[in-house]
Amino acid sequence: MSQQPVNYATNYAVARIDLPDQCSHGWQVRLQRRGIKYAKFFSDSTHLSPAHALNIARNWRDELLTQLDSQDQTRVCQRSARNNSGVVGVSKVSVSGSNGVRYLFWQATWSPEPGKRQCVKFSIKRHGEHKAFELAVEARIEAINSP
Repeated sequence: MSQQPVNYATNYAVARIDLPDQCSHGWQVRLQRRGIKYAKFFSDSTHLSPAHALNIARNWRDELLTQLDSQDQTRVCQRSARNNSGVVGVSKVSVSGSNGVRYLFWQATWSPEPGKRQCVKFSIKRHGEHKAFELAVEARIEAINSP
């Protein structure tokens, strides 16, 4: 099968997948932002040709990057060098249940008095990534400002 040469500069986060034993040929887009992984496979057979599947994969990647970049611009704070969330005392937490399901939360943590620690979690599934983050930030601000 002859294919067009691949321009690697335009294939950021796009990888060729050829698994002949599994009859699987296509392009996979894989990205990770703020601890969340995004992936999608574009099969040659579904998209009629390797070249067409590659174009569809690139378009999907470009739309995803645009969406993720616009979310990053709506951050409510500047990034802190002391953590990854941008807010001291706010972090993303992953909890695995006994059933093997992974739950993601934004968590606010604070110390109401020496030797004590409190936290509150906001579900990303329930509130969405951005809203859960905002709720955690608001909870932390309220907690540290309350008497």
